[in-house]
Amino acid sequence: MSDTPLGPVVSSAHLAEGSFPEVSEFEFGLIIAHNAFARWTTRCMAAAGFADMSSLEVCVLHTVRHRGKPKKLADICLVLNVEDTHTVNYAIKKLAKAGLVQEGKQGKEKTVEATEKGAAACERYREVREALLLRAMNEVGIEAEQMSRLSALMRLMSGQYDQAARAATVY
Repeated sequence: MSDTPLGPVVSSAHLAEGSFPEVSEFEFGLIIAHNAFARWTTRCMAAAGFADMSSLEVCVLHTVRHRGKPKKLADICLVLNVEDTHTVNYAIKKLAKAGLVQEGKQGKEKTVEATEKGAAACERYREVREALLLRAMNEVGIEAEQMSRLSALMRLMSGQYDQAARAATVY
């Protein structure tokens, strides 16, 4: 066994050769966390009795259900940090067809809100999440304060990536 450190765990060693290899390590963690989260949301919703939903559709449904108030498309996109509004609009159409949300109007603007069926789907999802995910997180000792710090760091990093994306458009 070698005493030399292997370096950061990354998916693209050539990117870790730069000035801040830990960012490559973060990005690899982000990639696998994103894919695990997407898989989780679809399978949790299927376990809740609502199969054939994409991760975006699940996230849109929960965002629409948030606080029980109608939401505008632009607000949903802003909250979820989705730039392509047509993907969210398509998710809303699919959710409406399934009877989970209903469209309405607020002045001249189109809104969307969860139906009773949609609220029940969110509640069932919450129950499955509690039983399968949150219980397991408690059992391995993940602490609430750790999650809060990680969440704050991820929001900070998303701002850095958003700023860099804006700069890349004129690079």
